[in-house]
Amino acid sequence: MSSARDSVRVTDELSSEERTAVERLVAAAATIDGVRALDEQATLRLRSPGPARHLLAEPAGPPVGAGAGAGAGAGAGAGAGAGAGGIVGYARLDPASGSGSGAEDGSGDVVVHPDHRGHGVGRALVDRLLLEAGATAGTGAHPGADPVRVWAHGPHPAAARLAAATGFVPVRELWWMRRSLTGPDATPLPDVAAPEGTSIRTFQPGRDEDAWLSANAAAFASHPEQGRWTRADLDQRLAARWFDPAGFFVADRAGELVGFHWTKVHEGEVRGGGRGPVGEIYVLGVVPSAQGGGLAKALAVAGLRYLRDRGLDAVMLYVEADNGAAVRLYEKLGFAHAASDVMYRHPGTT
Repeated sequence: MSSARDSVRVTDELSSEERTAVERLVAAAATIDGVRALDEQATLRLRSPGPARHLLAEPAGPPVGAGAGAGAGAGAGAGAGAGAGGIVGYARLDPASGSGSGAEDGSGDVVVHPDHRGHGVGRALVDRLLLEAGATAGTGAHPGADPVRVWAHGPHPAAARLAAATGFVPVRELWWMRRSLTGPDATPLPDVAAPEGTSIRTFQPGRDEDAWLSANAAAFASHPEQGRWTRADLDQRLAARWFDPAGFFVADRAGELVGFHWTKVHEGEVRGGGRGPVGEIYVLGVVPSAQGGGLAKALAVAGLRYLRDRGLDAVMLYVEADNGAAVRLYEKLGFAHAASDVMYRHPGTT
């Protein structure tokens, strides 16, 4: 086992200095990987208090590369035992919830600074993550161990090898898809009208929140994350700097909200190594009673036209790889598969 294991420190709450160090670590990794190791939900959890275990890998010796101090050095001295190189790896564990057959797996994220990869830091973090969850690495598990799920964003062979070595198996794949909105490579947007009796308008803050939450829960009833949004989840995003109600479309049928397309615009660095602004089909959903009549396509086109008319050159989205209907819709609208994210699961004790 790597000696790096002894340098993993666990805390229930990050100091502001430690949080800054983790943010810089994630940014340094994203510069090399072309994708953030923490998705939106994980980033929000990092910045908000809540039940979690934070695992901080601190260097046992000098930084491996000269860039380590620039990328992670803001955490030097943050918390007891911080090394001169600061935080070189980070993992977060959100504990399992519930009990019995209705229990949900614990979830986690792992990221290692590029200058410290290949030296056992990732293995040390994963081993400690499993110990914190009550599970052991490899083939065995202690009685009562909880399953844990961890995302690997982007095609990382090293992540796949580490997962296999520590008893994780792939259980879910998320496709990242892109298309151009302008230029010679842009597929023309079709003329699509909403189904008869249904109108498309923009979301009205202060009026539509409860109706949207109800429609979202119905549209994503089987989705492990999206369908479980609470009012707090929604309010957090409505208060975000990027939120613009002009890009949040809802479908109304006889006074009932039956579908929606929430767009998002990314500024600064974006996935793939480029820079924004780049649009996103953030959430697109239709309640079961309104599915199959072309509403999803009409909502998608309404949002894509909005993003194009804002002058954006490209748009992206995330979709479950096994959601054949959604993948076909997006491919017909000119999207192409650009990369995949894989979720790995450690079974714990069954």
